[in-house]
Amino acid sequence: MSALPGAEVQENKTALPAAAEIDPRFEHRSRQPGLDLLRAVAIVVVVLYHTGIFGFALPCEIHRFGWVGVDLFFVLSGYLIGGQLIAQLRRRGRIRFGRFYARRGLRILPAYLVVLAIYFSLPVLREFPSISPLWKFLFSVQNIGLRGGTAFSHAWSLAIEDQFYLLLPITLLALSRSRRAALIVPCLIFGGGLLLRAYLAHQLPGDTGGVSPRGYQLWIYYPTWTRLDPLVFGVSLAAIESYRPRWWSALTGCAPWLWAPAFGLIFIALYMGESDLLTIRTCVLQLPLVGLGMAALLICGVSPRPPLSRVEIPGAAFLASVAYSVYLSHKLVIHAILQLCDRYSISLTSVWAFVIVEAAIYIVGAALFFAVERPFLQLRNRVAA
Repeated sequence: MSALPGAEVQENKTALPAAAEIDPRFEHRSRQPGLDLLRAVAIVVVVLYHTGIFGFALPCEIHRFGWVGVDLFFVLSGYLIGGQLIAQLRRRGRIRFGRFYARRGLRILPAYLVVLAIYFSLPVLREFPSISPLWKFLFSVQNIGLRGGTAFSHAWSLAIEDQFYLLLPITLLALSRSRRAALIVPCLIFGGGLLLRAYLAHQLPGDTGGVSPRGYQLWIYYPTWTRLDPLVFGVSLAAIESYRPRWWSALTGCAPWLWAPAFGLIFIALYMGESDLLTIRTCVLQLPLVGLGMAALLICGVSPRPPLSRVEIPGAAFLASVAYSVYLSHKLVIHAILQLCDRYSISLTSVWAFVIVEAAIYIVGAALFFAVERPFLQLRNRVAA
């Protein structure tokens, strides 16, 4: 997940002189329905995934596929934040590092630190008794060496984004001086990810064959070095939009025919993981296939052709706005509702339990947004405009 904090909304394009050829949409943003819808879908499926894991199961356990929402967040985040930095490079020939990091800090840290304080000051509210050391959360490296079954573990995706955006401005500035390098480096990251996952998978044999599931989580699923594909896809799309307008026009023009291939790639990736045995092929290909599918969905979301990019879906903008706060707080809420259901003998598989936990998650997330996140966003717009 931030796409999670990175997945912010945009404004529609404004015509500029041909000599400038700069797309200002990444610098000054207003609502864009297609991206709002994608971000809303991402947070909904992530929440469903975790509520299902904790026992609020849906029919046929469809919640088990909700982990792909994180990859959608990554693609959105790479596209939007990368697009902001690329717009600065095209407009000014440089990146204002202080402004960028100040805006990222005011966007990410306030709500994050509030939730982190709850986890460490009120252990009784945690979804699991154990938690990674505080210093890992403060330095955003909690995804390294992470094991499942620990409290606030879902912040691993935020750590990946923090690390990625720490280096992205420097990387883009260096690549802006060489068009060849700007093409080669993303390909190297993608190809290197495939090779690294293959190597790691071979080093992690399971007890009954295949790849060890715990080893996969520890060395492939959570670490930054094997999860860069969707972020790079998002940044690459932003670069194409800015530097190759004809390519971008062709991509968005194909949007009505991209929905099926996008869902097809995601379906193939999910089908790979349905085997009882975790294979090397799944370890190598599943994550990049999901990332490619999500990148195709992003193109569909920003294209002017499909109706969903122009028609506002009721509630999508609100969910997109509160997504980060929901992401941070939802496991605390799930744990509280678990205790409530236990106290009043409410079956976790009942409709009432599902309605209660889902409503509580979004109510608490909205409260965190209005009480903490939004005031600091307003402050950001004043002091780091």
